[in-house]
Amino acid sequence: MTQPTTTPSRRAIVIGGSLGGLFTGNLLRLAGWTVDIYERSAHTLDSRGGGIVLQPEVVEAFARSGVDLDGLELGVRSRNRTLFAADGSILGKQLAPQMQTSWSLIYNTLRARFGEAHYHQGRVLAGIEQDEQAKTVTARFAEGGEESADLLIGADGNGSTVRRLLWPDSEPTYAGYLAWRGLLAEDAMPPAAREGLHGDFAFANAPGSHMLGYLVPGEGGATGEGQRLYNFVWYRVADEPTLHEIMTDRDGTPRGFSMPEGKLAERWVRHLRDEARLILPPPFRELVLATAEPFAQAIRDLTVQTMVKGRVVLIGDAAFIPRPHTAASTSKAAANALALSEALIRWPDSVEQALAHWEPEQLGLGQRLYRQGTRAGDHLLFGK
Repeated sequence: MTQPTTTPSRRAIVIGGSLGGLFTGNLLRLAGWTVDIYERSAHTLDSRGGGIVLQPEVVEAFARSGVDLDGLELGVRSRNRTLFAADGSILGKQLAPQMQTSWSLIYNTLRARFGEAHYHQGRVLAGIEQDEQAKTVTARFAEGGEESADLLIGADGNGSTVRRLLWPDSEPTYAGYLAWRGLLAEDAMPPAAREGLHGDFAFANAPGSHMLGYLVPGEGGATGEGQRLYNFVWYRVADEPTLHEIMTDRDGTPRGFSMPEGKLAERWVRHLRDEARLILPPPFRELVLATAEPFAQAIRDLTVQTMVKGRVVLIGDAAFIPRPHTAASTSKAAANALALSEALIRWPDSVEQALAHWEPEQLGLGQRLYRQGTRAGDHLLFGK
């Protein structure tokens, strides 16, 4: 990695305090920049350990951010990839060791590394202005006040306000299916589920249905046996009116495209369990039936033609939403942030030159993952 120079400190504003924002904030600060992160939520972000396949880019971003990896267990290892038939028999088993981690473990590690002084919660972006002559960009906030910097990074996810303000024609579209999700304590797995699923990355397919599951770290990032969680993701085809009903919570509040744990309406909890009895092989069926608080997210597509406008940059899911079959959403955000840090170090005297060199490769990465995920999802769920 190129080392930072001794040029005067630059300042970056990062909009979005989730994984993409924290990758970027930590890496740019280590590159010699002053960085402030602005997160719209006033509450601590949490997904209670939603599963992520650990990719090399994430480990590299941790290492370059100064995270001490010695003795840090980043996830849970699986042994085999196992495919189940509808009756529970095994159609195929392949040795394929890999590691699965959790959103919470990555978030908490990066958040601790970044610290609290420059992480601002409850700050909602309302506007962006750029001054070409002064070579600055200014963020205005709904609560009042504004902040100026040399660079603004939109790391605010698939519902990005940065993208809406400067890329108004680029919005996510529904892919025609959703993911039912659930987490179950390892020790609470029913015998059939534990015998069939424990320790492996497991799959089951049916028309309009694709199921997978694996172990992830538990509370506080615990990875010891008996302390972990089993994470399942069940993709099911659903038209838009049905999706709207699913995404209306038990209190009657529309939740858009993501239903958090504990908010799914009881009728849809019953629906999920009824479908599990009809469709899923016994190990997965028993797992779903034992999960008290399933949650859901719509699968959406997003691609942009540019990731840079002046001194404003989009990274992660603010720019491209690869379907989750690529297992690359988090690693893409890490790759974007790693490359951005490297470019700004390499061209310390010209933000414009750094961004001009950064953008083409990152656009190519996003477009490749977009195509790969779309092909995989359409094949798995629609047989295309």
